Amino acid sequence: MISQEDIFAISSKKEFEKITLKVFRHQYENNKVYQAFCNHLGKSPNNVKQVNTIPFLPIQFFKSETIVSNSNQVQAIFTSSGTTGAITSQHFVSDVSIYENSYSLAFAQFYGNIQEYCVLALLPSYLERDGSSLIYMVSDLIAKSNHKDSGFYLNNLEQLANKIIELENEGQNILLIGVTYALLDLIEYKKFNLKNTIVMETGGMKGKRKEIIREELHQTLCDGFGVNTIHSEYGMTELLSQAYSLGNGVFECPLWMDVLIRDTEDALQYVANGKTGGINVIDLANINSCSFIATQDLGKKYHNMTFEVLGRFDNSDIRGCNLMVY
Repeated sequence: MISQEDIFAISSKKEFEKITLKVFRHQYENNKVYQAFCNHLGKSPNNVKQVNTIPFLPIQFFKSETIVSNSNQVQAIFTSSGTTGAITSQHFVSDVSIYENSYSLAFAQFYGNIQEYCVLALLPSYLERDGSSLIYMVSDLIAKSNHKDSGFYLNNLEQLANKIIELENEGQNILLIGVTYALLDLIEYKKFNLKNTIVMETGGMKGKRKEIIREELHQTLCDGFGVNTIHSEYGMTELLSQAYSLGNGVFECPLWMDVLIRDTEDALQYVANGKTGGINVIDLANINSCSFIATQDLGKKYHNMTFEVLGRFDNSDIRGCNLMVY
């Protein structure tokens, strides 16, 4: 059995590959939906000996199936946001401590000790519904920061703007994490010149504004907040890990997560570094669900293991997800 200690102790590519193949075997044997999908493709532990031959489950399965790799009692169900009446993804989590360790250790890897920050969250569309894994994470980071002013700010831009200025004047390190449209609302309300603040966008206009390309968005946010770079978080309901961008839209994974870029014409083939394709995510923290997910995001990977997210597949053209025939 693979423990979460094994997963979070990974420190090399060789270790990552060894544990990834163990997790594949475990999930093939214990996850009925994933096993049926692998069998349909003629894949099993008998012929999967390398990471790049592991099948990746299309993310849409989380909308129609219960994706679990054990029979333990479910501790939390995370759900995706969706337009009214739309079918949403459900992620059944049997051990939330793995999620808590995943985001805590990843934050420490990229940003250091959470107690050095005041965490200000501007996530109105997420707070207005139940089951958000992002809200679960940010709530816990707020608590762990142990700062009296850490908290959620729903729609009170004046209160938030005043709090940012007050903390900046005190020299306090701030993590301002917000959904894209709400950060734009904030800088339209007030312009800033921040020195001690990390501005992190979690993506998404949520139907509140017209979508714009990342370069234009980040330039607008940089100008409005008076910062040199905008940080980003790449995560999703179906995962238990996040990648982070410390600027320029280039993401890096924690040591137990990786992405592969699949060919949009043939979902079982991969493209070379620097080429655009569909993003496949390996998330070993998701050991009790499925660690191998074919997303609907487009991206490209670079030689130094970093990657970019370039957009999403047009729903009318999901050639990369033509694995849905199981």
